[in-house]
Amino acid sequence: MTKRKIDHVGIMVNDMDSSIKFYTEVAGLEVKDRNVHANGLEVVFLGYGFEDETEIELIHGFKDQLPSEGKVHHVALSVSDIQLEWDRVKQIGVEFIDQEIATMPNGIRYFFIYGPEKEWIEFFQRV
Repeated sequence: MTKRKIDHVGIMVNDMDSSIKFYTEVAGLEVKDRNVHANGLEVVFLGYGFEDETEIELIHGFKDQLPSEGKVHHVALSVSDIQLEWDRVKQIGVEFIDQEIATMPNGIRYFFIYGPEKEWIEFFQRV
């Protein structure tokens, strides 16, 4: 088993700029990274600037309509070896959302599985 920690919590947003303004001005977080995927999905990671901290990830462009009951999209678990975790979780027999390990433009690698209530759990390896 690889080293683990809660890496970030993903929150789906309709207006990225307004959300960034809220989290920076009201919560005091700072933008640590901002990426736009080839499919138009935009993600922004915010934190307080501490090394190895749990972050907030704002997600825009995933779906047109956000659920009224909540905007939290997933919980991410940081791992030191994404391939080792992929292989380990495959052997357990859980239901995968992703068919392969994905790579973000900045080199971060990840994959999603379903939890027991169909919540999304992300395994996430920073570079």
